[in-house]
Amino acid sequence: MENNVNKTAPTPRTPKSKWSVFAVVNGLIFVLVCLIILVPLWKVLIDSLDLTTGYGMKLLPEKFGLAGYKTVLSNPTLLRPLTISVITTVAGTLLGLLLSTLGAYVLIQWDMPGRGFLGVLLLITMVFSGGMIPTYLVMRNLHMTNTLWSVILMPAINVYNLVLMRNFFEGIPNSLFESATLDGCTPMQTFYKVALPLSKAALASIGLMFAVSYWNDYTNYKLYINKEQLYNFQMKLRGMMQGSDLPNAVSGATENTVRNAAIIIAILPFMILYPFLQKYFVKGINIGAVKE
Repeated sequence: MENNVNKTAPTPRTPKSKWSVFAVVNGLIFVLVCLIILVPLWKVLIDSLDLTTGYGMKLLPEKFGLAGYKTVLSNPTLLRPLTISVITTVAGTLLGLLLSTLGAYVLIQWDMPGRGFLGVLLLITMVFSGGMIPTYLVMRNLHMTNTLWSVILMPAINVYNLVLMRNFFEGIPNSLFESATLDGCTPMQTFYKVALPLSKAALASIGLMFAVSYWNDYTNYKLYINKEQLYNFQMKLRGMMQGSDLPNAVSGATENTVRNAAIIIAILPFMILYPFLQKYFVKGINIGAVKE
């Protein structure tokens, strides 16, 4: 006998609404956060272009002018700290990348004696440090205080970035390293011919973190630098915000204009760099921190 099966027509599914409650609330929160971030930046930008002395929120400058930026870029008391910030950022970023990549490459050498102990020793420094006063005494005994070496070498040794780089190197197939060795490459040739070309995303993300820390450095200058001639732009900017170290403004610029122009110059480099390095930054962090 044939079993008669009653086949019922499937009930049509109602299309999901594109505007769910979660999407609307999420969008409103996103807009609110963007306004919280952008409104102060817009105020600082407008005030840096406004040559009037008025305060308060403005959508557009009442009297447009670039005298504030001309003051910052032409006054020696501001141009020298800006130059020091650029030099220390470039030199420190390159040195930090060199130490992080070389240290990470050493830690992935599986046949190296003491590799595990060295890795644990480095990780301990992320939890425990020597302390501010002992570190200052060491820097003073090394005659590195009141020199730019103190603000370049200290942040360059970053164990967190080294661990990220090691995790990224561990994700490279070991067969590539073996092929390079069979082709006659030395360990250093394998490092800069195989490991580094495959690490562009990690280098971009770690380099960006190094550059931001050097550019925004204030603590190391406050601790190890007493000479005003060696202050970076952040130290000078703090003095300007307190009103104790204002430069002579170019004709037409007010104190408020110069302050806000200095703030824009301080944040502008990385506002330009982030959009170009964002994809490398996200990819590098994900690859270096996530294991499948």
